[in-house]
Amino acid sequence: MSASYKDYYKILGVDRSATAAEIKAAFRKAARKYHPDLHEKSDKAAAEEKFKEMNEAFAVLSDSEKRSQYDMLGSNMQNGQEWQTSPGTGGFDSRSWSQVDSSQVDSEGFSDFFETLFGSQMNEMNRGGSRRTRSVRGQDLESTLELTLEEAYRGGHKSIKFTLESLCPVCGGTGAANQRICQRCAGTGSKVVGKSLEVNIPPFTRSGSKIRLKGQGAQGPVGGKPGDLLLTITILPNAVFSLSGSDLETIIVIRPEQAVLGCKVSVPTMDGEVILTMPPMFHSGKKLRLRSKGWLEKNGSRGDEIVKVMIDIPRTMSSAEKKIYQSLADHARETRREPYGS
Repeated sequence: MSASYKDYYKILGVDRSATAAEIKAAFRKAARKYHPDLHEKSDKAAAEEKFKEMNEAFAVLSDSEKRSQYDMLGSNMQNGQEWQTSPGTGGFDSRSWSQVDSSQVDSEGFSDFFETLFGSQMNEMNRGGSRRTRSVRGQDLESTLELTLEEAYRGGHKSIKFTLESLCPVCGGTGAANQRICQRCAGTGSKVVGKSLEVNIPPFTRSGSKIRLKGQGAQGPVGGKPGDLLLTITILPNAVFSLSGSDLETIIVIRPEQAVLGCKVSVPTMDGEVILTMPPMFHSGKKLRLRSKGWLEKNGSRGDEIVKVMIDIPRTMSSAEKKIYQSLADHARETRREPYGS
């Protein structure tokens, strides 16, 4: 089967290295210029054909998989050149379609060139099923979601508010309404809207992990389905704990006499306070481990809580306490003959 090659990049007026955002912007600009509703009857047919051609170009270049396969034809082919495919192939090796969602492709209303590249293979994959309406999926949006350490540990529901660019409800993203520039969006085809969502946070969520919200991204042009919203988790600093891998780390402070004689101290954990027994003659900076008090690991086990013990003197001291410390200093001088301050 042969078909005239179409230079989709030239049709939209973009370079072959254009980004997804540049392609989208070029399509919106061209759609506003050639939308049939903005043309008189004498020019309407030509505008409709041009609009249809741009829609086909955008349908391919806005989809990363189809764009990649289209680029395989090479940049040296000229618009209008006849392109011959091997019989029965539909344009590409059928193995290259394993990653393409056939529901996103429909050759109805598009050119023979598009049909040659995508349509015939799609029909074969659907095995004679009914054709589906071609829609252009909206872009995925990305944002960050800040969680406290407690929220990340326990999980649950969190309400978020954000803004996104949505298609204008009056012109449907074309920028034209009633044969004029759309007054609602001033011809931009979009407007900024606010949204509120409830996000389900899994327990033991880690910083840098991602949560995908289906259908909460940008709305697709030409009646397409919306994209997804991808949230990247950021865990805020905590005054008591820090997370290192799957282990929680914290610091407790004890007095000198507690370190010398040993004691029982209260230690914070994510599940509440626990009592920890300190052995006598405990040195400052030494660490203790509370088993399975940390983050859940992939294998189902739990990390630990690492407790670093620091020794500090009291901020205030009674006269009796000072006499005790003075007595200890005198004893040290007599037994060790060490100098000390008065």
